[in-house]
Amino acid sequence: MKFSTLAFGAAMASLVSVTALAHGGATGIVKQRMDGMAMMKESIKLLTPMMQGKTPYDAAVVRREAGVIARHAGDAMTGLFPEGSDGEPSEAKPEIWQDWGRFSALAADLRLYSEALAAAADNGLMMAGSGQGATMGAGTMMGSGSMMGSGSMMGSGSMMGAADLAAMPADGVFMMLGQTCSACHTQFRSE
Repeated sequence: MKFSTLAFGAAMASLVSVTALAHGGATGIVKQRMDGMAMMKESIKLLTPMMQGKTPYDAAVVRREAGVIARHAGDAMTGLFPEGSDGEPSEAKPEIWQDWGRFSALAADLRLYSEALAAAADNGLMMAGSGQGATMGAGTMMGSGSMMGSGSMMGSGSMMGAADLAAMPADGVFMMLGQTCSACHTQFRSE
């Protein structure tokens, strides 16, 4: 019993250390945005296997996690990036402030897609019951390099409105949400 208590304590200390290292001593607004990004990452991690048909689909969970993402997107996100808040330990590239219009548009798209995902939750999955998984892979109608990729028809300034998106299968909206995250990270986040 004593050994397992010590092992648990060591594991918890290790977890706290890893978390502290992940934020690299961030404080203030940089820590706030890192914490928000971490919450969105957890939502994406929870939703991804569901959208792939690897775990049971639950519309209530989709709505809840889409709400988490929506609360950290749009103006809530851009408000956490005042000029001069780059540099260590921030992972924000200076390109955010050099191309604020693009960054703001991606943040707005993330809000649009997360709200649409919540609205589309009851629509279920596009590929439900097909045995092929829930989402289409890259190179298909909604994959990368297609009409719905970044900088194209579904990129910033989407031609589809919220009602159109809400009528789609949830995994289709989730794919657009994921592409928006990826486009933003590629252009504006240091790895």
